[in-house]
Amino acid sequence: MIDPTKPWRATVAVAEIPDEGLHREIEAGEAERQAIAALAGLRELPRLAASFDLMPAGGGRVHVRGRVTAAAGQTCVVTLEPLTSEVDEEVDVMFSPQAADQAAAVASEDDAEDALAEDPPEPIVNNEIDLGALAAEYLLLGLDPYPRKEGAVFEPVITPADPADHPFAALAALKQPVSPAKPRKSKGK
Repeated sequence: MIDPTKPWRATVAVAEIPDEGLHREIEAGEAERQAIAALAGLRELPRLAASFDLMPAGGGRVHVRGRVTAAAGQTCVVTLEPLTSEVDEEVDVMFSPQAADQAAAVASEDDAEDALAEDPPEPIVNNEIDLGALAAEYLLLGLDPYPRKEGAVFEPVITPADPADHPFAALAALKQPVSPAKPRKSKGK
């Protein structure tokens, strides 16, 4: 069963990365793509693949570079028609076994601007790097939150210049106060 918080796992043990580096090509299977599509609110995810180069960077750190590509089934925010968005995201991330300790130290520093100057490294957990989780993260970052079909243009509703021309004019007329009826004179008196 796939963990919905980590729908795609493709781990590499840090000990298996040679000094000259390691190249990995990964592609999500049907179950992983369905889980990621559900997580991302996509209609479908027919393709998700990644290519990574892992290079030791000293001190137990690993530099990961690569590319994540996908075809994502989304819905146009203007026409509400289905569309397929192509995602092509470049990845350049440093992993470190001390990332959790470094993040805590950075958070405790007084100078917040220095903490934001450079992204802290990602943690190496259990001496592994999860390339599947990394690819899924970059897919989510690469999705357009407001996808539009080519040529789709939002045209705002134009308020009529004459207030009597709007669709609720007849209802507004019903709200007008009714003038009191004049009493009728009786004929017999």
